[in-house]
Amino acid sequence: QHMLEELLIHKPDDPIQFMIDHLKQNKDDAPRICVLGPPASGKTTVALWLCKRLDAVRISQETLLFKEILAVTKEAKAYKERKEKIPNALWANLIQERLSNVDCIKQGWILEGFPENQEQAWMLQSSGIIPRHVVVLYAPDTVLIERNTGKRLDPVTEEVYHTTFDWPSDPLVQQRLVKPEDLSEQEMSKKLLEYHRHFPDIFQIYHKVLKSINADQPSVDVLSQALTYVQTQPRSAAPFTPRILFCGPPGSGKSLQAALIAQKYGVVNICCGQLLKEAIAEKTKLGELVKPYVDSGYPVPDKLVMKMLAQRLNSLDCMTSGWVLSGFPRDIEQAEELQKAHLNPNR
Repeated sequence: QHMLEELLIHKPDDPIQFMIDHLKQNKDDAPRICVLGPPASGKTTVALWLCKRLDAVRISQETLLFKEILAVTKEAKAYKERKEKIPNALWANLIQERLSNVDCIKQGWILEGFPENQEQAWMLQSSGIIPRHVVVLYAPDTVLIERNTGKRLDPVTEEVYHTTFDWPSDPLVQQRLVKPEDLSEQEMSKKLLEYHRHFPDIFQIYHKVLKSINADQPSVDVLSQALTYVQTQPRSAAPFTPRILFCGPPGSGKSLQAALIAQKYGVVNICCGQLLKEAIAEKTKLGELVKPYVDSGYPVPDKLVMKMLAQRLNSLDCMTSGWVLSGFPRDIEQAEELQKAHLNPNR
């Protein structure tokens, strides 16, 4: 999927060679993240922090207009100087050109504040720019208006601080902080109204990869939730065969939950203890080997249990419908045996 997206973005003269080079680079796990939210919600703070943790490239309106030398930068700056709104198509061209650079391809990217509306989102998608994760920050408008008045910017690191909520402890950082061009309360209210008008359309486009995070809480919690989400692997659209493992202490209800899951989703329910009993009752070869241990009350050796499990889990119904296993493994050695047998659960 990502390779097709890259073909749309770069439109190479030799698509076959491009795909070969792409597979050699093996950068499908590179971050592709959008950080969205209303003004003063903390987008810059979250984007900068994620960039540091993921070693990705941060892209924002400021970086595109003032830190990059792109083909259409001059045209975009002209709109800015005339205090006119930069057209959505021009933003899309700027972003597409920037993402085609080697650093974004190798390290991945974090788009801060883009897309702002449905038209921008569609333009990005039609260019093959599809985020893997979308983080949306939210907070009450009253909190955002209050935050806006106390914002301070570190011109060296580009980090954002606040006179009340997030003041730096380092005196050197305190001295170099500057007050950005704050919006008046009236302008801020207008921006918030515009954001709330456009957000439902953006949500509809990205709802499958979107995570909303409450920005009105300690920044450590916001950053932790954002990092946890962007590190999750998106589920593939390919056909999926569930291999579910239920673990828990005795009496926790593993067998019952496994039976309910099997009934609801049509997967094969495998209870290790029941499997041993059935093998003994049917007098199979493995059952005959297991019987003396069960009769004497001794634990059945892991090798025998694994042979029985491997035989059952590799049967046709388990391979096609999937399975849910309970009662095994009970320790790390048994878990390692499952791995060696390539019977790894995916849930």
